[in-house]
Amino acid sequence: MSQHDSNNEGRRRFLKVATGAMAAATVLSTVPRQARAQDLPHLSPSDPTASALKYVEDGTKAQGRKTPNDFCADCSFFQGKAGGAWGPCQLFPGKAVNAKGWCVSHTHVA
Repeated sequence: MSQHDSNNEGRRRFLKVATGAMAAATVLSTVPRQARAQDLPHLSPSDPTASALKYVEDGTKAQGRKTPNDFCADCSFFQGKAGGAWGPCQLFPGKAVNAKGWCVSHTHVA
C-alpha cells in the first residue's frame, strides 16, 4: 500500500466521521432543549424534595420567610417568565413551581 492510498483512506474515514457528526448535530438541534413551563407537571408539596425544602404553593402561609415579599417569583432559582403563574425551578428539575410559592432555599435575585 502506498502512502498516497493511505492518505486517501484517512481522508475518507475523516469525511465519514465528519458527515456523521454533522448529521447528528442537525438532528439534535431540532430537539427542544427544555420543556416549556406549561408542559411541566406542577410540583406537589408532598414530593419528597419539596417536603425536604418545605415548599408550599402559597408563600403567605410559609414558616421561615425572611420578608413578606419572599416568593418563588423573586428567587434566583426560579426560571419562569415574569408575571407567569408557574415556572421551572433549578431546585426541582422537570417540575414547575407556583410563582407565589416559597421554600427554605429561597434566595433573592441580586
